[in-house]
Amino acid sequence: MNIHEHQAKDLLRQFGAPVSKGITILSLKEIEEKISSLTSKEFVLKAQIHAGGRGKAGGVKLLSNKDELKIEAKKMFGKTLVTHQTGPSGKEVKRLYIEEASSILKEYYLSCLIDRSSSQIAFISSVAGGMDIEKVAVEDPKKIVTTKINSNEKISDEDINKIIMPFNLNKQQKESAHDLINAIYKILIIKDASLIEINPLVITKENKLICLDAKINFDDNALFRQPDILKLRDLNEEEPTEIEASKNDLAYIKLDGKIGCMVNGAGLAMATMDIIKLYGEEPANFLDVGGGASKEKVSAAFKLILRDKNVKGILINIFGGIMRCDVLAQGVVDAAKESDLKVPLVVRLAGTNFELGKTILEKSGLDILSADDLNDAAKKIINAIK
Repeated sequence: MNIHEHQAKDLLRQFGAPVSKGITILSLKEIEEKISSLTSKEFVLKAQIHAGGRGKAGGVKLLSNKDELKIEAKKMFGKTLVTHQTGPSGKEVKRLYIEEASSILKEYYLSCLIDRSSSQIAFISSVAGGMDIEKVAVEDPKKIVTTKINSNEKISDEDINKIIMPFNLNKQQKESAHDLINAIYKILIIKDASLIEINPLVITKENKLICLDAKINFDDNALFRQPDILKLRDLNEEEPTEIEASKNDLAYIKLDGKIGCMVNGAGLAMATMDIIKLYGEEPANFLDVGGGASKEKVSAAFKLILRDKNVKGILINIFGGIMRCDVLAQGVVDAAKESDLKVPLVVRLAGTNFELGKTILEKSGLDILSADDLNDAAKKIINAIK
């Protein structure tokens, strides 16, 4: 689960990390009252959306007085920002974050994440702050330092010194850095975060260390024990279909292609999407109905695919283990009849009760194409949508 920058900074502040003073605007009516608490000479106005690249899209502005701030806030609120992460449709700005401007001397990059390959916690440090870290990794990898540590109740001073070594900090700055890294580490462990990114982490002309931007992602599988984090979820930032999928316990991610996919098992789902791309088309979604899906769950998944107006055809690929193919087939038939199916549908069944499943599909009276294997299924659905 993602949260907004202002929420990430609030959390960092709670754990003792150095963060600039800021206010959140959820309605234009709040601006006059809330900005009165800010005392700096300059201000930074930031659009709050779940996407990077806000600055280049006009979603971050440095303003020299409160009159300018109010004018620009009114322009930005409700604006649709298009960045490299939003897609061409962009995202509407429904909240703003205003903070006191910092006089920046140096910029660094700092992040903390779970490294699954080593089963450790990885801190990534770089002197190339304020930039796309993936680009830095390609163009100048020597500027990136990774420090891996074992998961313990506390992080040692020795490990912290390794993490901050590239920054070449003075004594006062090191003390602040220790507070920051302790805060990040505690959030990762206590709040089940999967990624915490500070970019940039800055040194100001007043010799202060400050988190100028912050991003935190959380492990969805741990949200059941993090009710305070779950309250931070902003449904306005999520795809309506993905919200509906979560209500039905479906693993669904919307993509940009034409072929809707329904598969049981994440690995098989990835293989199905790969073979669609191999034959020259793009999948419209990732959708894993799980191993023991009921007829009702299958029906909900089918209707979810059809809600996407970009879908020109549907490929269902099921290997029946725990899941019975006859249950899947009946769910598909029921959903297709209720939805007045008007796009081509190809179904490949294998495993438990697959023959019974095929019989149900054949006797349904629906125009359903049956496939013998995954290659056959991909070819048939791609030919059907041409």
